[in-house]
Amino acid sequence: MSTANEKVITMVHGSGGQATDDLIASIFAKEFSNDTLNQMEDSAVVPGAGKIAMTTDSFVVTPVIFRGGDIGRLCICGTVNDLLMRGAKPKYITCGFILEEGLAISTLERVVHSMAETAREAGVIIVAGDTKVINGNGGLYINTAGVGFVPEDVDIKAANARPGDVIIASGNMGDHHAAILSERMNIETDVESDNAPLVDMVGKLLESGIEIRTLRDVTRGGLATVLKELAVASANVFYLDEESIPVSAKVRDFAGLLGLDPMYMGNEGKMIAIVPKEVAEQAVEIIRSAKYGENACIIGEVAEAEDRIAEAGSLIMRTEIGGQRYLDVLQGEGLPRIC
Repeated sequence: MSTANEKVITMVHGSGGQATDDLIASIFAKEFSNDTLNQMEDSAVVPGAGKIAMTTDSFVVTPVIFRGGDIGRLCICGTVNDLLMRGAKPKYITCGFILEEGLAISTLERVVHSMAETAREAGVIIVAGDTKVINGNGGLYINTAGVGFVPEDVDIKAANARPGDVIIASGNMGDHHAAILSERMNIETDVESDNAPLVDMVGKLLESGIEIRTLRDVTRGGLATVLKELAVASANVFYLDEESIPVSAKVRDFAGLLGLDPMYMGNEGKMIAIVPKEVAEQAVEIIRSAKYGENACIIGEVAEAEDRIAEAGSLIMRTEIGGQRYLDVLQGEGLPRIC
């Protein structure tokens, strides 16, 4: 919310008149300026050919500004990472803003600036957008769509995982979840969100020429939910080693304090890679050499289903005390409005 005497969004900003034009010119056009967007047409005409990947997402995170990021950075990261998980090179993004009256103009300016900076980091351009103003209490929501180009020889998908493959995590789990929850609960912590575009990481993997079976970013529902979905999609059994799951000491302590399970805590800058065993160590080194991948490690492997022991689609964690824990997707609400 705004402070006294601060400029705020009002319903007139959504009228389509001069106030709307001024808002677009002073904030959005200034930050997102490029040859395509500057034409201000009803749709963007852009070059492209061959296989494309498309995605769309909506971002309603609370609070909109948090330790380590904000809704602007988050929406670019989330959109770009979804494209990357199919081996696409992200290229174009559109964004639709839903602004509640009472939103501080300074907050909007910060978010839009953050979006522009993150788009430049990710190598994408924002080619179209829309703004609507609604009654409310100073909220801000963003919808995005993204387009990327997929090389003809790339076919990365969940169903590709095979028995004998190795599962790699690109870094520590649960940072974004802990950052958002600590802000909401006013808990003092220096844990920051991991929201990040994984362009460098995926780009280096693709450039290496090693075979990549599956990529998936770890977001809502956490690591267990993502891996359970991949196990089901590939009709295999996924085994994890509990002691190999990367979780920082700060997040582990935070989770312990609140009774949370790091396996179900969300992230916004981590991914899972599934690769053949013979290239697993090489893949880990490539990810570690990339931006945001310094804590990458092997966390498990893919196996065939076994009658009466581990049916297809099972996710099993070998615990630190020598037992086995069967994991499922997140049950219940979890932490809402994390992205």
